[in-house]
Amino acid sequence: MRVRFALNGEPVELDVRADETLLTVLRRDAGILSARESCGIGVCGACTVLVDGRPTSACLLLAPLADGAEVATAEGLGPDHPVVRAFAEAHAFQCGFCTPGMIVAATALLAESPSPSDAQIRHALAGNLCRCGSYVKILEAVRRAAA
Repeated sequence: MRVRFALNGEPVELDVRADETLLTVLRRDAGILSARESCGIGVCGACTVLVDGRPTSACLLLAPLADGAEVATAEGLGPDHPVVRAFAEAHAFQCGFCTPGMIVAATALLAESPSPSDAQIRHALAGNLCRCGSYVKILEAVRRAAA
């Protein structure tokens, strides 16, 4: 089946199977590498993308359901985006595997709440796991981006 959506501001049209996830088609057909598969059940946040501005586990969303949506990934933000810069300046990563999902989730939070409290940041990022334990620096990065 044919699926059309905007990916990082650009229109895309992809042939997908009804049972394929958005994560699969983003990686395989659109060359998006920031959305990563880890748990495959929507609990780790490594595959987080924005679908119509909302953080979404791409490993859970069937690709046909993205038809007509606006999909944004870390690649779409670019290196000069304030959240991307803040993560780099705060050294808010170790291995970097979780970083794109964290950045996307933080971007959504700041769009909704430009000056979030630490509790709001923790709540917004609760679905994104960092196996290296960089949470202190991640919190610092989101605060820095908000400033």
